[in-house]
Parts: sequence; C-alpha cells; structure tokens
Amino acid sequence: MKHPVVVLAGGLSHQRDISLKSGRTVAQALRGAGHQVTETDVDADLVPILLATPGVVAFPMLHGGVGEDGALPEVLRMLDIPYIGSGPATCRVSFDKSIATRIVAGASVATPRQAALPHDIFRELGAAEVVKGLIRRIGLPLIVKPAHGGSSLGVTKVTDAAGLPQAMATAYAYDDTVVIEQFISGTELAIGMITTREGTEVLPAVEIRPASGVYDYASMYTAGETRLTAPADITEAQADAATEMARTVQQTLDLNGISRVDAIVDEHGRPVFLEAGVAPGMTGTSLVPVGMRAAGLDLGEVCSRLVSDAAGDAVDG
Repeated sequence: MKHPVVVLAGGLSHQRDISLKSGRTVAQALRGAGHQVTETDVDADLVPILLATPGVVAFPMLHGGVGEDGALPEVLRMLDIPYIGSGPATCRVSFDKSIATRIVAGASVATPRQAALPHDIFRELGAAEVVKGLIRRIGLPLIVKPAHGGSSLGVTKVTDAAGLPQAMATAYAYDDTVVIEQFISGTELAIGMITTREGTEVLPAVEIRPASGVYDYASMYTAGETRLTAPADITEAQADAATEMARTVQQTLDLNGISRVDAIVDEHGRPVFLEAGVAPGMTGTSLVPVGMRAAGLDLGEVCSRLVSDAAGDAVDG
C-alpha cells in the first residue's frame, strides 16, 4: 500500500532554506516511488491537512528549532499521526550537543573534552576569567559552537586565547548556550543510518575534506568548497570501528528513521563522537544522500520503506 505522505519543511529556524530544499528532495523521491505527496510548512494549516487525509504518514524534514527539539513529534503522537523519525525524548537529548555528548560518553564512546555555558553565566562572571578557565580545562585549539541547531551555523575554530571571546559572541548570536570543546585533528566523517523495525542499516562513512579546514556553513552549501568521499579513505579497521561507534550511538540515543552521526578518526585511529542528528539534510550537497548512493540505495525506495514502517505495515517475508 502506498500511503499518502505529508512532507513538512520550512519552519522558522536559521536553517529554513535548507529545510525547504531537503523537503523538496524527499517529496520528489516519494512521488517517484508512487506516493501521493503534499508539501507544507509548520503553520495553522498543518493539523487540518493531516487530519483530513486518511492513512496519512508525516515525513518531517525540518532542521533546527521545532524540527529537532522534540516538539513536533510530541504533537504528531498526540494526534495519532504516524511519522518518520525519532521520538520526542531522543530529539530533545540529541538536539542539545552537550547533553548528547555526556550520554554517549557514558556508553564508552570516545568524546572530546567539553564545556557548556549559558550566556547569562558567561556575562555575569566576566569573559576574561571564564576564558582562562576554559583554555586551562580544554586546551587549544578548540571549537566553539551553539549547543542547539545545525548546519554548522555559528561554529568557529579558535587557535589562540584572544579569539575565544569573539567566537563565543558569534555562537551566542544563534543560541543562549554555547559548547566549547577540544579540537580533534584527523579525518572527519559523517555516518548515516536508516532505522526501522527490522533494525539499523549503517551507511558507508562519508569523508569530509573542507578546503577551509573547518566544515562550516559555507563549506557545507557552497559547491566546490568541500570534497566528499564515500566510502571514506580510511583503513578497514577504522571503518569497522566507525560503524560500530555509530551503532552504539543509535542504540544509546534510540535514533530512528534517518539519522546521522558525525565523528573524527583521530591520530590513534579511533572514531571520536562529535554529535548526532535526528533530521539530517537531504539536499544535493548533503551527506546522508552521498552515503546512500555509496551503498547503492535509491532515495525513493528508502523513503517509501520508511513510510511503510512508520504506518505499521506488515513486513514482507
């Protein structure tokens, strides 16, 4: 049965434009797989559309804010609308990079040294003393990023103490809480996963080599700024370790649907967890579609399978 699908894209986060592109990609893929698809934003028309469509399945393609903080899945569950993606609690945990890192570290996964500071405490205590403490604890170089959100907005690599206050100010422009973490040198990876009732398929790791040295917003969405290689140019042992790490993160955070784990293979050859995404981008330059192609998967078939799984259709065989 080809269920009707409502693809949700847009929203009011800083990643609205990327969300719209992701939604368009998924909607086209689903139409190609034979589904009736409605594309809509998160507005007053959404609930009436969902309730007026018998057998509907929601396919959220919202990035940041309401798309990843657990609010939307909570509403969809309340309305008894099946949807693709992780549950509300998983979304809330994964959306906060500092909390997700601590939970994953508890599962014996390697993580960077890290601290998280709300803007109020940073301002009240005085930047000078806080900066000294951060550098003593974490060391240089380090990465400063908003605790919530994606697309590497507000992310800065800091190589000296003088640059830390401005990096903090940049990140605070996107979020009230900022994560400061150890910069890990090595091979940067994005590992996509597809999780259904049948289990989790871990996609080949995508190696990320940004020309600037930091995978920021411009590197993500500017053609030619980043070289993506899938499968990643790493040893078989490192690839196996990255896959196993991704599986551990998936089980620990209970990721579902399409998800992604970002990591770096450090100088010792071990994968170090950076963050997990419950709503990864699906644009022409996004990482998960690259991993799907490397695995020989068709996006339309994958999305259709996820719709069937969310609807609770019987599993063939």
